Amino acid sequence: MPLVEHLRELRNRLAKAVLAIVVATVGALYFSQELLSFITAPVPKCPDGVSSDGGNCAMVTFQTLMSPISVTIQVSLTAGLVVSSPVWLYQLWAFVAPGLHRNEKKYTYAFVGAAVPLFVGGAYLAYLILPVSVKVLISFTPEGAANLLQLNDVLDFTLRMVLVFGVSFELPLVLIMLNMTGALSGRTMVKWWRGVIMGVFVFGAVITPTTDPVGMLALAGPIAVLYFIAVGFSLLNDKRRQRNDPDADLDDDEASHLDLTPDPLGHEIEPVTASRMLPEQAGAKGPKQLNGYDDIT
Repeated sequence: MPLVEHLRELRNRLAKAVLAIVVATVGALYFSQELLSFITAPVPKCPDGVSSDGGNCAMVTFQTLMSPISVTIQVSLTAGLVVSSPVWLYQLWAFVAPGLHRNEKKYTYAFVGAAVPLFVGGAYLAYLILPVSVKVLISFTPEGAANLLQLNDVLDFTLRMVLVFGVSFELPLVLIMLNMTGALSGRTMVKWWRGVIMGVFVFGAVITPTTDPVGMLALAGPIAVLYFIAVGFSLLNDKRRQRNDPDADLDDDEASHLDLTPDPLGHEIEPVTASRMLPEQAGAKGPKQLNGYDDIT
């Protein structure tokens, strides 16, 4: 396709993706109250008539006049992006897929098929530990003080936790893809396991917004388990690659081993015959030459 046709197709794909996001966002506005209740569910609410109970409860409030509508739009837009993700992801795939080879499409299907459950699992785990993390954070409130949490802060905290856990769960899948392409071997991953586990726990302590040991362990523990699963898969894949191609592990400047054993099936080896003589070697029998060349051309 010419460049203009590519740009026209990109415009159509983007229009369909944006339309799907807008429709889903408008539909989410109808359920905005339920979505806000779902987001604030991990926060322990104070009983009616109680505004200060130390670190046992908190009140979710709005601080500005525009906060209710801005938070409602933000929540609806986030829900619209999630609900319409099959549509705009398909539009993206339909634009890119014609330029891929068959094996590249196969690997892409496998990558997406594994990435979606991993992200959903990480996001679900983040939502499960949110109540514990919130209780740990508000437990430092001194007696007589009240916890007045802004709803937009609660929303940002929840989304950050979900994204951090969901994206972090994709790390073992990235290692498997590197192994599939030959960029990283399973033996190398085994040698690095101590440093990787240490790095995973440091990463869990730094990247989680709660900065508490519960969030760190909840994030680092499953990633460590997924890492060893990726190591096992990579070792099996390396053995499969070695069986199919014994020279796969050779360096670019390393010569492969020559197999000089006879044919195990006992087939007769066809002798190599001498090639035809060149015209100048054929003497009088060769074609007539003109100015040292075989023909007029």
